[in-house]
Amino acid sequence: MKPFFHPLLPLSLALLLAIPVPARAQGDKSVLQLKTVVIDAGHGGKDAGCVSRDKKTYEKNVTLDIAKRLEQKIKAAYPDVTVKMTRSTDKFVELENRAVIANKAGANLFISIHVNSIGGPSTAAKGFSVHVLGQSAKKGNDLYSKNLDLVKRENSVIMLEDDYKTKYQGFDPSDPQSYIIFSLMQNAHLSQSLGFAEDVADAFKKVGPIKHSRGVSQDPFWVLWRTAMPSVLIEVGFMSNPEDLAAMRSEKGRDGIAEGIYQAFKTFKTRYDGGTAAPLPAPEVEEEPVEKAQPAKEGMLYGIQVLATGKDMDLKDPYFLGYQPTVVPSGKLKKYVICTSASLSEVKKKLPQIQKKIKDSYVVKIENGATTPIH
Repeated sequence: MKPFFHPLLPLSLALLLAIPVPARAQGDKSVLQLKTVVIDAGHGGKDAGCVSRDKKTYEKNVTLDIAKRLEQKIKAAYPDVTVKMTRSTDKFVELENRAVIANKAGANLFISIHVNSIGGPSTAAKGFSVHVLGQSAKKGNDLYSKNLDLVKRENSVIMLEDDYKTKYQGFDPSDPQSYIIFSLMQNAHLSQSLGFAEDVADAFKKVGPIKHSRGVSQDPFWVLWRTAMPSVLIEVGFMSNPEDLAAMRSEKGRDGIAEGIYQAFKTFKTRYDGGTAAPLPAPEVEEEPVEKAQPAKEGMLYGIQVLATGKDMDLKDPYFLGYQPTVVPSGKLKKYVICTSASLSEVKKKLPQIQKKIKDSYVVKIENGATTPIH
């Protein structure tokens, strides 16, 4: 099939749409398992990233150290997983090439590590945040909301590249209107990206030295838009906050941050491998659709999460396959869960049938208005 090109699309977008996506062979576990992860240490070389106010700590060094620690943890625990780094030294890697490295490697997961900061005298802002590519929940402000300053700063690295105006087809990271190009392509891996982002947030609260969470957000980072696999960008803390900075400056702190990401990787890989390798289902009778979704109930239920988005979905949308979705609010997101039941075994029996049409779906526990993945 010939790639589709439209005169209004940027060249970079047209090229991405032309990238072939390998088909997954049913029953082939070697294809279905998470076999390759790409770790992206943000910034590097002439791009220092954030710099501490005393000029002694650079983001590029912090991210590289954390990335290397994460690499070693994954390699030690999963010798069969290929771990590829976008950079292993203090060198400048063009923003677009970071995604190209992941795409060429056929990665199943892309993890980009960064450090946050704010200007001015205030040191109050603190904590980690996790970002995926997607649309903001704020109406009329899709793809760039409260995080636009952060997005502009992380995307502005392209201005350090030679001939960036030609390469990025006029994309201006300082102009909100440029971000309309991101709305031209839906992220096919949004559900899995959100799942891993939540795994990171949960792990950081339990393991990492920086436990204050600023949440999971959907934002238009170029490096995430260009990747063809589940992808997250992690801002591990604030360079401008003394407590966060102290954690990043200590070897124990950096190792704790890497450990948090590693624990999230373990959770994600278990779900990724177990879910996609499920046996083929027996035929079942589909339930009658209903007009309204049930609210998340108190107590414990199990179900199959099929979508997490900031948008209000039409509850009759064919995406839900005729099932009655239960809506579970989670910050600015809404998680849509179908096939809810008090019986875990009953839900697990239905999972393979659902995954035939919604590959990224997985079993969750609903308890006290929150969801937890079930492996």
